[in-house]
Amino acid sequence: MMTEQAVALAGGIIGGIFLFVLIGITAYLLWKKFCCLLSYEKLSSPVKTTNANALFQDQSTSETQLKSRRSRSVPFIIPPTLHGRDWINLTNEEHVQEGSDPYMIPQSGPRSSFHSLAGAYVVGTINPELYKFPEDKSETDFPEGNIGRLWFSIEYEQESERLLVSLIKVRKLQPPADSCSPFVKIYLLPDERSYLQSKTKRKTLNPQFDENFVFQVSSKTLLQRTLKFLVYHVDKQKKHHLLGQVTFPLKNQTLTDDNKLVIWRDLEKENLEPPSEHGDIQFSLSYNDYLGRLTVVVLRARGLKLQEESHAVKTHLLGRVIVGPFMYTRGKELEHWNEMISKPKELVKQWHALCHSM
Repeated sequence: MMTEQAVALAGGIIGGIFLFVLIGITAYLLWKKFCCLLSYEKLSSPVKTTNANALFQDQSTSETQLKSRRSRSVPFIIPPTLHGRDWINLTNEEHVQEGSDPYMIPQSGPRSSFHSLAGAYVVGTINPELYKFPEDKSETDFPEGNIGRLWFSIEYEQESERLLVSLIKVRKLQPPADSCSPFVKIYLLPDERSYLQSKTKRKTLNPQFDENFVFQVSSKTLLQRTLKFLVYHVDKQKKHHLLGQVTFPLKNQTLTDDNKLVIWRDLEKENLEPPSEHGDIQFSLSYNDYLGRLTVVVLRARGLKLQEESHAVKTHLLGRVIVGPFMYTRGKELEHWNEMISKPKELVKQWHALCHSM
């Protein structure tokens, strides 16, 4: 009987101890969980920060103040990552916010470049007007009575002895009719028997050609040649009407492989006066005072009075013209001579009437 009581007592003690340990473990786990929850609440509570709304308002004010200047200038700003360097605040302005986290700025509303520049310096402004390319006045300034303007480029390949001519464009053509279908013939004078021709541009007063042409010419005679551009209009009956011309002497031009000259010239009207009684001749004069050399280039003739063919050699006189100083000539012939003297090393061209008197 006593043995059974001892066993029961021992079992009760052991059960009590086990229950006490179980209650202790449960209490410890509950206490630990409560501590974790308390720590989480402390960490997730609002942290005292700088007044972000005030910062946003300050930046909005700065943005409003700069808005009036934005059309004239662009702010030049040092980002926060470069604050450790010795930058000078050119406008004597303070930091947008001293010591604040740039990523704490509110991003609501329209996105502005100032929203991500907390702690940045505005060190000055850039005026965009100072960095614009100068206006090409050749596209806008046309004198009164202008009949058109032509752009082209030239380049000379020394090794292959090729003159490369690029016909770029023509602007402000004045055709005889409302519509215009222009094309261009290109000559290398004094050879007027052969020429190169561009494509025809349909119904435009401002044709854009962008075509390349090649003339084979030796380097020895290059500077004695003259480029000539004739601009024509094709009407509905396929007739060609000359709208204007440009002559460009190659003399005194620096033409090399690495020197491409882009040039524009105003169109000139061709001499439309009726031929004289015995015909007319056009030639150019150029005088090099350093070399003491007079260059005469015969360009064209018109209205010549040719006799019928005969068995005799045709060496008869068709006409003549004298160009020289005052003691020999007067009128247009004297004017041509004086213009040549006033423009040394330039080709001065002019039409002259032939006379048959001896």
